[in-house]
Amino acid sequence: MVGGLFKNIRSNLDFWRTNIHINDNVLHSAHEMGVEKVVSCLSTCIFPDKTTYPIDETMIHNGPPHSSNFGYSYAKRMIDIQNRGYSEQHGRRFTAVIPTNVFGPHDNFNIEDGHVLPGLIHKVHLAKQSGSALTVWGTGKPRRQFIYSLDLARLFLWVLREYDEVEPIILSVGEEDEVSIREAAEAVAEAMDFRGELLFDPSKADGQFKKTASNAKLRRYLPGFQFTPFRKAVKETCAWFDANYADARK
Repeated sequence: MVGGLFKNIRSNLDFWRTNIHINDNVLHSAHEMGVEKVVSCLSTCIFPDKTTYPIDETMIHNGPPHSSNFGYSYAKRMIDIQNRGYSEQHGRRFTAVIPTNVFGPHDNFNIEDGHVLPGLIHKVHLAKQSGSALTVWGTGKPRRQFIYSLDLARLFLWVLREYDEVEPIILSVGEEDEVSIREAAEAVAEAMDFRGELLFDPSKADGQFKKTASNAKLRRYLPGFQFTPFRKAVKETCAWFDANYADARK
């Protein structure tokens, strides 16, 4: 069960209960059926709210997550605990990856319940259609590292085939590729040729200001991996959304 900032704020208990049940059902069923390796997907929001940056794989359990999505965050942390348990007690190679903010074709473009970038893409589409200004919730100042879903898919396959640690691994672009929400909105507006006014609504919550992640561990394994440039990936995603608007999740 996933969703954007405002859905998390409304439903922290639901996020915790649903995801805890999914975790246990999937991992225990895999164990009972003799599956030797499972790769689960965590999130950078699991890291402590009060921390030093960049965050890395050793810091997951160092303190409480941000209050806005504590239900989802704690549920996701428990996958790491279960993975360690199945490894120690049963010798299973259950592990987890930690992507930063994922976006790409086939995303959930719902404005309220989707994540920030697909939500922005849908909002720009609607603003362009109506000729109105684009209003982005929050100040636009929080910073995020975005990873293109096609890049993440290639990394998932590598993890499944080659990565043998139980310890999680962060899958992310470098710290230098972090962008603000304002910069992300500007990239979407440019990709969709939106020429209207760009406004920000500071009465809406910003959520966590930053969660800058280190990809040093990934780079030790794959020093030559090439990520798709952010603006190119945004342009491809916007083009997909325009071409598939009738059928896209929104």
